[in-house]
Amino acid sequence: MSAVNDTKFSFAVFLLSGIRGQEDVHLWISIPFCLMYVISIVGNSLILFIIKTDPAFHEPMYIFLSMLAITDLGLSIATIPTILGIYLFNSREISLDACFTQLFFIHFFQCTESSVLLLMAFDRFIAIRDPLRYGSILTPPRIAKMGLLCVLRGLAVVVPLPLLLKQFQYCKTNVLSHSHCLHHDVMKMACSDITVNSIYGLSAKILTMGLDSLLIFLSYVMILQTVLRIASQAECIRALNTCISHLCAVLLFYTPEIGVSLLYRFGKGSSPLLQILLGYISLLIPPLMNPIVYSVKCKHLRVRIIRELFK
Repeated sequence: MSAVNDTKFSFAVFLLSGIRGQEDVHLWISIPFCLMYVISIVGNSLILFIIKTDPAFHEPMYIFLSMLAITDLGLSIATIPTILGIYLFNSREISLDACFTQLFFIHFFQCTESSVLLLMAFDRFIAIRDPLRYGSILTPPRIAKMGLLCVLRGLAVVVPLPLLLKQFQYCKTNVLSHSHCLHHDVMKMACSDITVNSIYGLSAKILTMGLDSLLIFLSYVMILQTVLRIASQAECIRALNTCISHLCAVLLFYTPEIGVSLLYRFGKGSSPLLQILLGYISLLIPPLMNPIVYSVKCKHLRVRIIRELFK
């Protein structure tokens, strides 16, 4: 369906966009996305399988890692199929309800992943600050409640987004700027005033990812203070080494998210290609890289993954 500028008409579908001007090489572009999808699904599924089946991994750090793997799986499944549909089959149409459903799951898993990264920072803080009470503080029932709180928080923040969008008619254009549906992209298509949506979206981002990133930063300040009080340099390095995987996961998640937010708010004249690439990086790189980072840094996990792959 072509885009028509008619305020009396509401579109029944949106059109997703790939990398514009590169339609002739869409099939080749699909290859790295297929690889990302397979690696993300296999990597995160393997981590979940190993943590579930091996009692040696039934520790707080690995339970939090399994939560991260679940959110990464959800993010990959919610995002990549529509991307592959565009590049493999030129399937660009998506109904409004399907679009609202997709954006709900994308933002829900992003919000939940931010919460899980905060829990993992708390886990590292307790492990370094009070190692003797680590197991008694982070008990399985308490971890389960913390995980449930992350899910409920994500639902409470994200459910209003599609509900607010469903109130609008969409008549400006029906061509979205990404290969997937995002709240800020869809609301620009509405005929009505989007001030409430814009304020709510910004407030939700600040109170979830913004607050989480601040608390993670403060937790690492306290971790650093604790580590610097350790007399032995070898113990100091060993303690910091346990945080490297989590720090990598934090940087992989928040750095592109901050870039996307700044580009959307202040980069009105920026290149559309830059916006598309940053959008891909923010959604696809964390699920792809987190299993690799943790398997490289955690020797026991790496050995189990290799054993499962070469059975």
